[in-house]
Amino acid sequence: MMIRVCKMFRQGLRGFREYQIIEPVYRRNPIFSFWDKKKQGRITFDTTDFIAEEGHFPPKAIKITQKKPSWREEHEIQVLRNILQSLDSFQNYTEPLQLLLAKVMRFERFGRRRVIIKKGQRGSSFYFIYLGTVAVTEDEDGSSAFLDPHPTLLRKGSCFGEKALLNTSIRWATVVCMEQTEFLVVDREDFLANNLDEEIQKDAQYRFELFRNMDLFQSWSDERLWQLVALGKIEKFSYGQLITKDLAESSRIIIICKGSCEVLRLIDLGTSPYYYKWIWQHLELIDDKPLQAHLNEPDPMVRFKEFQIKSYPVQDFSSLKLLHLQEARKKQEISFSEPTKTSGNSLPRILGPKIKSKCTHSVRCSMLKTKFGELPKEAAVGAYMKIHTVEQGEVMGFHQAFFPENQCDMRPFILVSLGAELIQLRREKFLELVDDETRKRLTEMEVEYPSDEELCQKFLKENSWNIFRKDFMRLLVEPHQRPTFIPIPPQKKGIYNPKSLVLDLHNINKIKPRHPIFMAPRKYLPPLRIVQAISAPRHKIQ
Repeated sequence: MMIRVCKMFRQGLRGFREYQIIEPVYRRNPIFSFWDKKKQGRITFDTTDFIAEEGHFPPKAIKITQKKPSWREEHEIQVLRNILQSLDSFQNYTEPLQLLLAKVMRFERFGRRRVIIKKGQRGSSFYFIYLGTVAVTEDEDGSSAFLDPHPTLLRKGSCFGEKALLNTSIRWATVVCMEQTEFLVVDREDFLANNLDEEIQKDAQYRFELFRNMDLFQSWSDERLWQLVALGKIEKFSYGQLITKDLAESSRIIIICKGSCEVLRLIDLGTSPYYYKWIWQHLELIDDKPLQAHLNEPDPMVRFKEFQIKSYPVQDFSSLKLLHLQEARKKQEISFSEPTKTSGNSLPRILGPKIKSKCTHSVRCSMLKTKFGELPKEAAVGAYMKIHTVEQGEVMGFHQAFFPENQCDMRPFILVSLGAELIQLRREKFLELVDDETRKRLTEMEVEYPSDEELCQKFLKENSWNIFRKDFMRLLVEPHQRPTFIPIPPQKKGIYNPKSLVLDLHNINKIKPRHPIFMAPRKYLPPLRIVQAISAPRHKIQ
């Protein structure tokens, strides 16, 4: 009973630093050793030094942070620096500053609802989030974060409270833990004692010179430019890394300092009339086999009649039949007693079917109703389209502030890095510093993006050209002389398959493919399948 009670206490008190309770990990052989012939001695290896729960700060690193900064050895500081490379905010600092931060930081773990920073108090510490989530609120106790459906959250890799290291300024917001959170804390006393303020000042001077060399801020005074420097710091994003999911809803001004970024747009092809027409034009050829002879070609006379019917506009000729009946009944002095609905020529159009083609190809699959008509459910897909490249010195995220709502493009745009260094500033703080001349320059930098319909047409034209190019190369290029026997390589297991990003209209009415598909989440709408190409039935290229 005592063992069970102690186990319950350990599980309940785990995470509270006041008790310093560490749950031991039992293994069959936690420590083992072996004889080294070269060193003529026994080498011992303790596996418990490297045991940690998934995502948590390693126990070996916690032991290092419990030492005083002056007691830490160089290899221990290097170990801490290597562990902290997983934090995005830590990577933004230079290597000398990373080593100095690893020398002075300590480890803290707090539970849910613990207030880390209180609004109105003077700050004395700087925090890196290693695990967990915190919320930034305007109240003093942080209770609004648990009532707000969309609070401002900071997750693993973020940092806050950096300004408190340079001056004892008053905190402008409250930071509260949304769950059990692990921090690496830098105190102001240790920060100043190890001359970290000099490295921070070098970084601020670099940002100042960067802004001074930009054409946008040529008219600004040094005092106002230093105010801008204090609003943000340089962040590094690797190639392909997501910067923001929605530029329209972002409350940040983004200044590209080095490198470039791409602006992407997720388009829903099913909402385009051009796509709807394109799909059904290709589904009419569902029985055709590209680059092969047609096996079931109809008789030439039948094809000629079909051509005549398809070439003539589809109309309802029942009015001609009704006109003949009216003339016949006039001769017999018989009139209609019931009123009928008439069109412009006072002849009803409800007697007789429309002329349709005989050789229609039925597509048997689940349909989706759109405002243009029915569309196969499998054909309701989307694609990411690149619409703009942002180069060094350009500014993003300001158009919502300078233009009225009816002129703003509020579509969600995605910003992805191509290997860039940038500075993110709070929009309201940035607008307080902007003068009329800067506002005019920013409006001149505004880029008008194409509509979704234009992007859809561009996607389909590029897709048609890529398909034609592949077919043309297959037709002209002679196949390579292959040996009689080709060993089949073992298939590597993986989630990616080239067919995953291709919509195959040939098999749209067959069994679903076994390879995985990629779905993109959307706000207030169901997820959308993402494709890079569409393989459609087509005529013989010969």
